[in-house]
Amino acid sequence: MSVIIGGTIAIDNVKTPTAEEKNLLGGSAAYGSLAASYYADTVNLVGIIGHDYPQQHLDMLESHGVTLTGVEKSEAESFTWTGEYMENMNDRETHAVALNVLEGWEVKIPKEIADSQLVVLANMSPENQLQMLAQCTAENKFVIADTMDLWIMIAADNLHKVLEQINVLVLNESEARDLTKENNLILAGEILLGKGPEYVIIKLGEFGAVLFGPNGKIFRLHAWPLRVLVDPTGAGDSFLGGMAGYLDSLEKTEYDFTDISKAMARGSVVASYTCEAFSTNRLQAVDRAEIDERLETLRNMGSWS
Repeated sequence: MSVIIGGTIAIDNVKTPTAEEKNLLGGSAAYGSLAASYYADTVNLVGIIGHDYPQQHLDMLESHGVTLTGVEKSEAESFTWTGEYMENMNDRETHAVALNVLEGWEVKIPKEIADSQLVVLANMSPENQLQMLAQCTAENKFVIADTMDLWIMIAADNLHKVLEQINVLVLNESEARDLTKENNLILAGEILLGKGPEYVIIKLGEFGAVLFGPNGKIFRLHAWPLRVLVDPTGAGDSFLGGMAGYLDSLEKTEYDFTDISKAMARGSVVASYTCEAFSTNRLQAVDRAEIDERLETLRNMGSWS
């Protein structure tokens, strides 16, 4: 079994109320791939980087077993995001976005990784998500997709085409409201199920997440109670990757509601480490034993199996 994760690979510059760091590893697919590597044996990263991308970030990913066969290298400059978090660490302001290599980028998946069974469409344009889907060749592939408010506003038609071809949609509560024009999140989740996905997960930040499934099934997961919040960048991408990695570890081709709920718990725990330091600095330093211990503690805080 193997996971393929496509999306952005970025250089991030992040400022918080207490500190500032530059030239950090960033990007939806980079975070997701690292998170998935804690459960999956093979994680294939798909994206594009420029000539200026820091080699140490790539080395770190490879040291965790992430394969870079699908990472395209360009002579242009890398995608860069610069942002600042406000005092409450929920609100943030984007100061600069340099698309660079993402301008006109078309996803290209090498044949040797195109048959990955579990496909993750991390946050990128719906057009790129459709390109990736078209090149993934596994007959019974299971597809998980993320999105963001920008694509809901400017690329809704292609986004709806994506929704028709995926198994799981993951998005946050404001995005769910924007996409459905429904303020009630329970109704929003049900509306989103009607757009194509078999499962819908609405993230609630520090308050956890809600899973919607067939036949009116709903599961609510509480989040790990963070006492140290340094940088929340990439937490949602880590959640996505952790989920995918766990599902891949089950060595199944079909997943039921219980499988998805268990995957959410793993994704939530992995994402909690991302928040404890800038970029992936904390997540890349943990081991599976630490993750399992935190998972068991989270299990004992609530009631899930």
